[in-house]
Amino acid sequence: MQPLALYIHWPFCRAKCPYCDFNSHVREHIPENRIIKALRTELAFEAERLGKRRLASIFFGGGTPSLMAPDSVAALIDDATTLFAPEPDLEITLEANPTSIEAERFKGYRGAGVNRVSIGVQSLDDAALRFLGRQHSAAEAIAAAELGRSIFPRASFDLIYAQPGQSLSNWRDELGRVLALGFDHLSLYQLTIEPGTQFATRFARGDFVLPENDDAAALYDATAEAATRFGLEQYEISNYARPGQQSRHNLAYWRYQDYAGIGPGAHGRITIDDTLLATRRHRAPEEWASRVEANSHGSVEEVKITPDERAREALLMGLRLAEGIDAAAYRARTGIPLHDMLDPGIVDQATLAGYLEVTPDRLIATAEGRKRLDSLLAALIR
Repeated sequence: MQPLALYIHWPFCRAKCPYCDFNSHVREHIPENRIIKALRTELAFEAERLGKRRLASIFFGGGTPSLMAPDSVAALIDDATTLFAPEPDLEITLEANPTSIEAERFKGYRGAGVNRVSIGVQSLDDAALRFLGRQHSAAEAIAAAELGRSIFPRASFDLIYAQPGQSLSNWRDELGRVLALGFDHLSLYQLTIEPGTQFATRFARGDFVLPENDDAAALYDATAEAATRFGLEQYEISNYARPGQQSRHNLAYWRYQDYAGIGPGAHGRITIDDTLLATRRHRAPEEWASRVEANSHGSVEEVKITPDERAREALLMGLRLAEGIDAAAYRARTGIPLHDMLDPGIVDQATLAGYLEVTPDRLIATAEGRKRLDSLLAALIR
């Protein structure tokens, strides 16, 4: 069985960003002791039923995990590496905001065992940061980024592009400044309007407009060009890394491997007794904690994933990767041959158009195909 990836969700933020639809909550007083105790309890519950699986990665996501005390992070890492069998190169990532207050905790997180930090900078333009509702300045972001790179063996940087009024030349300039910082991994996301967010309301009433599709595509292309010049390869639609520096935790998602998710709103895909289960925890932190205190877990849903559902999910995830889908691994995971899921006529058309590459052992969406992946998948899957 493949090693396990572990996701730990910290649900709290200082403020809710207007573009964010993640499970994050703002509280005047964060009940950290209660939440950490519940996380440790739920982790022990998950480990008991999974057994002493090999552990490849731990990812602290949110919310804003850099609001956690380093001792809390250390306790969860200690539990995870005791309950599971950590791989020698165990990757432990923590998402962090680049405010000066949170950056002061970086040494504490490194001492706790975190060996990779993902810094949510989002922009190096102060006006854009205000528009995005961020709580830091561009200067703070650069300082935190440089500090993070000096403390952690591996570091990643997040940016949002295709913002209102963003020109190609401005984006290239911003990318150049980011890439010059020397990070080994970048996650670059196009601004989208998600239902239920503040931006959805403001966008609907015409407060701002986003770049047209062609303009957004030009920004996307410029991203890949700039990253390549600095030695970073695009290994997934939104992610770029130097060779060997890909996020091993996120690769587990895209390769459709097992991952356990604990904490409020966390999702998982875990194999128990040869059955693949989709798990989901209660979203509200206090209600989730109450459920954990009563039952040792905060699950609200746990369903068996059928072979057909596995096959579809594995396709949706795997074609995001530049490496594509390994046909043998796909069949072993889903029980269905890869080509049985595909419309052969669409495969031929997409291959001729340069959107797909097909070999006897692999299916790959090309760079042009990944730009059109939603439409391609809708036509491709039988």
